[in-house]
Amino acid sequence: MSTNRTTLSGIPTTPADPAIPPLWFVVPEGFHALPVDAEPGTRLSAADAFARELFPEGDAHLWESAAPFYAGLTEVFADAGLAYSAMGVFSDDNGGVVHFSFTVGAIESPYATPDEAAGAIVQSLGRDPGNDSRRITLPCGPAVSNISVREITIGAQLTATGEETKLLTGQIQVFIPFPTQRFIAIFTLDTAAMEYWGEICDMTVAVLETVSFEDP
Repeated sequence: MSTNRTTLSGIPTTPADPAIPPLWFVVPEGFHALPVDAEPGTRLSAADAFARELFPEGDAHLWESAAPFYAGLTEVFADAGLAYSAMGVFSDDNGGVVHFSFTVGAIESPYATPDEAAGAIVQSLGRDPGNDSRRITLPCGPAVSNISVREITIGAQLTATGEETKLLTGQIQVFIPFPTQRFIAIFTLDTAAMEYWGEICDMTVAVLETVSFEDP
């Protein structure tokens, strides 16, 4: 995976969630958005369409077997209040695939100003020694980035070898207070493709620099 393969499309994305104020951002062409805004009765058909988009070279068996999984994932994300969720899929230099998840949500903020919100967030996150929390400034205003790397255990029943294994995963989470409404946008990227961590961080920065609270 190289950053020149993750050029931003230039087409702003805006979550279709009436519960939060509008915001816009641009993602690379390798992002495939889950249908989190689909009505419950149409999620399976929407997930089938998503599977066909995600695996364009697949066949009917693959699409039909994958659709229920993505329908369930969509339901979990929608119930969690996420306004946008996507799978990032890019080819690497060895014929493999770099895969990660990317979500956007928003929560109400008790703070009067974006600066006050950012200060409180970075102080709270900094209490965990496993976090690398920093206050940053984006084109849209103050924000807080929080990076963590964790080792998780995968049970033997889920591995190809039948043995328990350890997996290193990374998370990038960025909290961006809305400038005029008492809400905080939360952008989250999770991946196990740690060999491409640097490129993924660069791509995430590029996406965050496009965030806007005004219709571009």
